[in-house]
Amino acid sequence: MRIISGRYRKKQIIPPSGFSARPTTDIAKEAIFNVLANEFDLETCDILDLFSGTGNISFEFASRECKSVDAVELKFHHFQFIKKTKEELQFNQMQVYKANVFSFVKRSTKNYDIIFADPPYNLYNLSSLPELIFTHSILKKNGWFILEHDENNSFQNHPNFLTMKNYGKVHFSLFDNK
Repeated sequence: MRIISGRYRKKQIIPPSGFSARPTTDIAKEAIFNVLANEFDLETCDILDLFSGTGNISFEFASRECKSVDAVELKFHHFQFIKKTKEELQFNQMQVYKANVFSFVKRSTKNYDIIFADPPYNLYNLSSLPELIFTHSILKKNGWFILEHDENNSFQNHPNFLTMKNYGKVHFSLFDNK
């Protein structure tokens, strides 16, 4: 995987062998970040990356000089890799948390401009994520929640649903907090 833009543009990041995370493809990542760059001044944004996996999305936000980036990952091996890479790249605006996403959201006192979630596509309660985010009011007014999923999920009936973007097998449902 590589960082698409920003301070570390074209930087390759290689997770150790045996990593079980599925990073967002470069094509899908570049496309969704183009959408975000047209809607937000990313340097002023507070970001929450849920199910961080390899840290791919967090590193992209940090490379683009976002104000703050909080990465949440439950698997210890993944958490350690993200934390080590964050330190190597000197992403001082980035915090890494080893936590269950559902518990983290419920206890969070911080509000975010953009929340990105890339859960395992087979996560049994994936469909509950939008409601979790909006029930716990951690998304700032006019902020976006972006949920990556496969073609087997549809969120078009959610009251905060904005649109869905499809890049090959990667689908992003976008929700806004108007």
